[in-house]
Amino acid sequence: MIRLGVLGSTKGTDLQAILDAISKKILKAKVSLVVSNNKNAYILKRAKNNNIPNYYISHESLSRKNFDSLVARELKKYKVDLILLIGFMRILSKEFCLEWKDKILNVHPSLLPKYAGGMDNNVHEEVLKNKDLETGCTIHFVTEKLDAGPILVQKRCAVEKNDTPLTLKEKVQVLEGEAFLEAIKLIQQKS
Repeated sequence: MIRLGVLGSTKGTDLQAILDAISKKILKAKVSLVVSNNKNAYILKRAKNNNIPNYYISHESLSRKNFDSLVARELKKYKVDLILLIGFMRILSKEFCLEWKDKILNVHPSLLPKYAGGMDNNVHEEVLKNKDLETGCTIHFVTEKLDAGPILVQKRCAVEKNDTPLTLKEKVQVLEGEAFLEAIKLIQQKS
């Protein structure tokens, strides 16, 4: 069984999709811990509600390298096999990326390489501004280059005339949960 460590700064909607799949025995995995750099992030409450060890680690007054070192210590303590970045609003240090090479997955709310480096609603606003006909999400391996790691899974949806950044976000978030499940299963098949 694969042990997952989740890093998140927001609500953790994709975490819920993973937890639901585990409880329905669709996914053979265990979420070993959740770490957030935002003490008010709902992802911590979501973890607590599901009896998952969860930690708030402040990045204030710490260098990126020192913060990442504290996170790595917790991940190692729980013997994590795969790290999932779910709404994690921080860039990881080169050292962390190298130490966990091929063991960190990020979800990006676009069809990379489009809108690489963009975050959350900004991506959906760009999709609408550019009159894209489709959008979606990408699960990719994290490397020291932002949003440039090898792509594992992409899911697509149409952009409708009446879509807003909020409706696009909702559509893409549904795809993100599905994409994470597919990506985790792909990794399990390779190991």
